[in-house]
Amino acid sequence: MFVEYNIRDNVDKITDVCRFTKKVQRMKVNERRKSIAALLMASDVAISGGELSERFGVSRQIIVQDISALREKDYEIISTHHGYVIKKSPLIERAFKVRHTTDDTGDELNTIIELGGVVADVFVWHKVYGKIAAPLNIISKAQVEKFIEEVRAGKSTELMNITSGYHYHTVRAESEEILDKIELELAGKGYLSPEI
Repeated sequence: MFVEYNIRDNVDKITDVCRFTKKVQRMKVNERRKSIAALLMASDVAISGGELSERFGVSRQIIVQDISALREKDYEIISTHHGYVIKKSPLIERAFKVRHTTDDTGDELNTIIELGGVVADVFVWHKVYGKIAAPLNIISKAQVEKFIEEVRAGKSTELMNITSGYHYHTVRAESEEILDKIELELAGKGYLSPEI
């Protein structure tokens, strides 16, 4: 009887681990698909299935399945002989004017990500040069951490530094409600800057 209890207890633990592993795998699949969509939206040229499979460390067949799943979510993705091109995204965009210190950059980006947004880019309006923009396509905390590490390592400085901290982010999300929540949270944290 004691042995049966231990075996049953171990089976329950293994079942829990399997459930957790499947949940993590689903999260990775969703993150990969968001990343694929973000890459395609940011690219001016077709991206091949081979390039995507190499970038994400999965087979080309998995990429084909990911593209199919994105199409089911109303992403208009076209296959060409050069690769995949996105024609239309179901995501809604909004630009937010923000201002904060370099120390707050991680919190600002994570706030957007945690509420379901994609940080598509950063741009500033320079009084002499006009609009200066850089694509970001940040969809995960890991990407935020990598961005922060690169800035701290001295690879470059943040674009906001040329405009006294003022800058804009184009944020994409699945609904206006998500964008509204992001706007409220950024305002609540004091990052949102009023348009002049």
